[in-house]
Amino acid sequence: LGKDVIVRSFCNLYGCTIGDGSAVGTFVEIQRGATVGKNCKIGSHSFLCEGVHLGDGVFIGHGVMFTNDRMPSAVNKDGSVKKGGDWKCEETFVEDRASIGSNATILPGIRIGKGALVGAGAVVTKDVPPFTIVAGNPAKEMGKVEQ
Repeated sequence: LGKDVIVRSFCNLYGCTIGDGSAVGTFVEIQRGATVGKNCKIGSHSFLCEGVHLGDGVFIGHGVMFTNDRMPSAVNKDGSVKKGGDWKCEETFVEDRASIGSNATILPGIRIGKGALVGAGAVVTKDVPPFTIVAGNPAKEMGKVEQ
């Protein structure tokens, strides 16, 4: 944890990095290998899995869900339980000053550009260009963010 980080009660943080001045809300989980930049705000009940990387000044609303496995399954083709090396973690990048609204779902391997805005409840299935507003399921461009 960086300097002046605020972590509210009932969080599950392990093996992650959180930059100076960031705040993490109640009931958030941030997994091993995830990184959070400086001065970020992460709302309650959000999930940042392995492979998620937030830039500086990123806003994550309540209940935002990131994913990191494009083909999730509990078992391999032979029926054996999947273990660490049996799946591919796809990294997701949220660039500086981007904002993601409550209850959005971000699929793996996505890049959300600098200053972009993802609407509440959106399902992001492809990259979001910088300073672009997206919303819906699947998320579609709705406009541009004033710079």
